[in-house]
Amino acid sequence: MPQHIQYIDKICREKQRDVLYLTFNSQAFTTPDWSSWKTRQDIIDWLDKNHINHVPCGDVASEYELSSYKGQIYVDVPFDESDPDFIKLNHFLEHPDGSCKFEGVTFCYLPLEHAMKNQHHDEPGFWDALMEEF
Repeated sequence: MPQHIQYIDKICREKQRDVLYLTFNSQAFTTPDWSSWKTRQDIIDWLDKNHINHVPCGDVASEYELSSYKGQIYVDVPFDESDPDFIKLNHFLEHPDGSCKFEGVTFCYLPLEHAMKNQHHDEPGFWDALMEEF
């Protein structure tokens, strides 16, 4: 079923705060179909069990290239080392040295300052006009 998936930088601007998301390296999995990756589903199950909101998201938007959805997940937890949900999430995903516990998974942080560089993407008609020139 078709879905409308927001770019992660758009989510960041809507939240008006830094955001966290997960990316998945398809080469680390036995099939290129992200929907069948057990590791990804295990993470989603853990997020659900711990009542942590999450939605599919796209990469940071680019005016110069289009990319398909590759299983990325926005995790609706603030990047705040004193936040109980962040602490829980961080302990679940990362070893004490900061490396990810799950092969092929990257735990990402996008600062609002970086996302604001694409603020012009939010102007009405921006993407329609760009696609006419593409």
